[in-house]
Amino acid sequence: MTPSRRSGRTGRAGVSEKNRRSSAPPAKELVVLTGISGSGKASALKAFEDLGFHSVDNLPLELMEDFAALVSKSAEVERAAVVVDVREGPTLDRLPEILKSVLKRLPTRVVFLDAQDAILVQRYSETRRPHPLGKADTMWRSIAEERQLLDPIRNVADTLIDTSTFNVHELRAHIQARFGHDDETQSMLITCLSFGFKNGVPLDADIVFDVRFLPNPHFIPEFRRKTGLDPKVAAFVRKFPQTREFLSRVTKLMLYLLPHYVKEGKSYLTVAFGCTGGQHRSVMLAEEMAAKFKRAGYQVKAVHRDMPRS
Repeated sequence: MTPSRRSGRTGRAGVSEKNRRSSAPPAKELVVLTGISGSGKASALKAFEDLGFHSVDNLPLELMEDFAALVSKSAEVERAAVVVDVREGPTLDRLPEILKSVLKRLPTRVVFLDAQDAILVQRYSETRRPHPLGKADTMWRSIAEERQLLDPIRNVADTLIDTSTFNVHELRAHIQARFGHDDETQSMLITCLSFGFKNGVPLDADIVFDVRFLPNPHFIPEFRRKTGLDPKVAAFVRKFPQTREFLSRVTKLMLYLLPHYVKEGKSYLTVAFGCTGGQHRSVMLAEEMAAKFKRAGYQVKAVHRDMPRS
């Protein structure tokens, strides 16, 4: 496939990572954007372009070293972002080796985008686009095959971003907050995430609070089919002394920690609250804490991973 090239332009600003973004990024920088098909690489590349990165989609691997050399010598291009993914074909397994050579020319970061299989299948169903590995197999098997092909690249990635809970706008804001210069971004973005332990702990959570010690509304017939967003359910959870004490203690702890995270240059933080099913207690508490952080002047969003779940 012939690569499409778009000139980078300066734009406006908006989960495990090995290298923390410094307050003074290097004058020259290359971001290699890769990951699972359907995880949002096109939207992420657009976000990098808005941050002033010279953006190239589907750059052939044999051109990677030449491209890095051009960027390192260019008087006009300071930062560049390229997408390399499964469309490359059989030569994709050479990427880790090529990256070693590229790193000798200029600072380079590998960003790997991923998402849960069910989310990927849903996205393909909505867009009605075929998987790049072919139309003959099932979508589930194509995703599994792609994961196997990309596993060596995932292992050398500097940054892993799980886009399962992001819409297009949230993903772009996340990229801009994480990779923008200080004068291009707003304050640290806090995500208050609710989840159910029975569905697994979120991989991108920075801090996890287990709230299963609180009385469970699930056992109240009136509340069983409702969620923590319902005012009556929220009032039920809030009425217990241990809930009020938990909120008070966690609020004091987080308001102490947050300025230190900001001072260290952290541009995003995911604070997760887990109950059994992720329907009632965790949802109510994530909403409560999001409101408290917002009142304290932070940029906040509440995300409910497992709500609703049939």
